[in-house]
Amino acid sequence: MMKVKWVVSISASMLLMHCAATLAQDEPVSWEDLSKQQQQILQPYSESWNSLEPERQARLSAGAKRWSGMSRRERNAAKDRFQSWRELSPDRRDAIRSRYQQFQSMSPRDQARIRKAYERYQRMPVDRRQELRDRYRNMTPEQRQRLREKLRDRATDRPTSVDRKH
Repeated sequence: MMKVKWVVSISASMLLMHCAATLAQDEPVSWEDLSKQQQQILQPYSESWNSLEPERQARLSAGAKRWSGMSRRERNAAKDRFQSWRELSPDRRDAIRSRYQQFQSMSPRDQARIRKAYERYQRMPVDRRQELRDRYRNMTPEQRQRLREKLRDRATDRPTSVDRKH
């Protein structure tokens, strides 16, 4: 359960960083244009700020702005998520980034479907979620693929391959 929440949190953070980068201008962000709070948060970058790419400056300044608006509890949660992210193997981080990019390339309808399924999953009792995870882990790759197809077909209101055979 914590891993799922954690992956979603990381994905959301990555989405925010992506949005900030997308909105970033090609113009550099001057150190003087940062608020005092942003400058304090970004102090480790003060000496090298002007040599950073404008996109990185924009991401950092947006992150510092978000950070300054967080409560102590939110900051601690963000630190914990970041620490957990750093503890992942490079392969696991790459897999999460890949899944995030895959999610971003989906239609808004498919994204909404996945969010809705995740919310439904989160409302399940803990023991039911564990049962589903265990059952999935015990499936063969072929069984997993059939399940994904069945769920995808169900989500798009198409008859499943099993239904089409009858």
